[in-house]
Amino acid sequence: MLVAVAVLAGCSIPTGGPPAPGSPTRAQLEGLLGVVRVVAQRPHPGGYQRGCRADEGCVFGPAWSDDHDGPGGRDGCDTRNGVLARQLSAIRYRPGTRDCVVIAGVLQDPYTGRRIDFDKVRPREVQIDHIYPLAAAWDMGASNWPLPQRVRFANDTDFTLLAVDGATNEDKGDSTPADWLPPARAYRCFYAGRYLTAATQYGLPITSADHDTLQRVSRGCS
Repeated sequence: MLVAVAVLAGCSIPTGGPPAPGSPTRAQLEGLLGVVRVVAQRPHPGGYQRGCRADEGCVFGPAWSDDHDGPGGRDGCDTRNGVLARQLSAIRYRPGTRDCVVIAGVLQDPYTGRRIDFDKVRPREVQIDHIYPLAAAWDMGASNWPLPQRVRFANDTDFTLLAVDGATNEDKGDSTPADWLPPARAYRCFYAGRYLTAATQYGLPITSADHDTLQRVSRGCS
């Protein structure tokens, strides 16, 4: 756990500065790769239902719930707005929301390196990504967690979430590193650090294929 926190501290989230975010070193990534649990392949226990309609499982709780005891929880703002406020620069808030509802700002996208002007009238241009996808987390062990732990994981603004380019997030889907890496190669060390940090923080394993991919990424990190 101490290694995970150390890597996270070295992975500063971009807020409109230089094109590449602060990234973990090769040694830090290798430290995480040495402690994360590895399984041969992703199991598929079934039962994953993210939706919260009457006929759905709502297995990670209502989307962007503020009702949890993790980072960003119970602060009066929903999780999506909390992540936007943390990552965007030149932020404008909706009047009367006590600086809670973000209506505009600038994102330095941590997956493509692009500068994106966010406007709430086009919300899908900036989406909130679960770095370790919820469906993958469910398959890899979260199906056995109590619901409050799953809600915390789904809304943890320190370890599991990033504001990113919407189209890139949709392309990623619930893929893990063996099947998807950020299109901007300069951002892959950052992504590897955040993925491994989320995994180790919550005791989730990675597959051997993911381990091999992230190990290859680590060799290109300074």
